[in-house]
Amino acid sequence: MLHHLSIAAQDPQRVARVLAEVMGGTLIPFPSHHDSFFALALDELGTGIEVYPAGTQLRPGFEDKGAQFVDTKEESLFVATHCALSVTLELEQIQEIAWREGWRIQVCDRGTYFQVIELWLENTTLIELLPPSLARRYQNFMSPENLKRMLGGSEQDKARELTAVSR
Repeated sequence: MLHHLSIAAQDPQRVARVLAEVMGGTLIPFPSHHDSFFALALDELGTGIEVYPAGTQLRPGFEDKGAQFVDTKEESLFVATHCALSVTLELEQIQEIAWREGWRIQVCDRGTYFQVIELWLENTTLIELLPPSLARRYQNFMSPENLKRMLGGSEQDKARELTAVSR
């Protein structure tokens, strides 16, 4: 299970506010790093997304210290980071939020297995949203029983199945 994720944004407060809204939660300042915010789902799992200013890097600490924040000017418009997030809002409500913010949104098929709503935060960072109407198919597909069945064949069968999912 994913408890929290961190991403970078040009406007961390705005992005965290929208994430909190689609999760049905709240937004708080993130105390560990300046100008950062934490969108909390307020669920029993402690689900949250930390949003740092663009250019922030996490680097290993020295000796006995944990990860360190480093502010850089090394920014990229797009990143490989994304997540799938179950939310309580349905498509129409999410669309209204995306349109209000001017961000790209679309419903996408992931093969014949399930659908997700792609919400592009600041039109650069992908968050896949699974409202209740879409979450069950995703959860059924990703169930341990189904994955074991699907991945239990030959290497060619596995590759074929995974290729179909990625389309």
